[in-house]
Amino acid sequence: MDRDEHGYHQSGPASVRVDVWLWAVRIYKTRSAATAACKAGHVKIDGDRAKPAQRIHIGDEVRVRTDRDRVLVAQELLKKRVGAPIAAKALIDNSPPPPPREFAAPIAYRDRGAGRPTKRERREIDRIRGRDERPLLDPDE
Repeated sequence: MDRDEHGYHQSGPASVRVDVWLWAVRIYKTRSAATAACKAGHVKIDGDRAKPAQRIHIGDEVRVRTDRDRVLVAQELLKKRVGAPIAAKALIDNSPPPPPREFAAPIAYRDRGAGRPTKRERREIDRIRGRDERPLLDPDE
């Protein structure tokens, strides 16, 4: 059987763990960081929260929250970490462009000793940052 430059058969693997794929395409520096991001809920596959061992297939949309929100479509499934040029070919990046530096949101400042944000404050922070995941209620219903 013919093998490609990565050692896979021409068709490649049918599915790959999402944490392995995120590490292989260089979204995360370590596999344990990719696993931690999945466990923390920062990775979604086709809109659903992903566990580290969840399988992805070619064409799946993977949303990742790193320093900014990334929207990736898997074009090639990789099990091993590869160089940057090959990793770039393994995905389509449909992420919105990062905001210009001068228009970037200022870093939130909390008074010393104020402690952790309350649940209400955290929701307000998420809403300001555009990470509000609550569905809007339709007044017509």
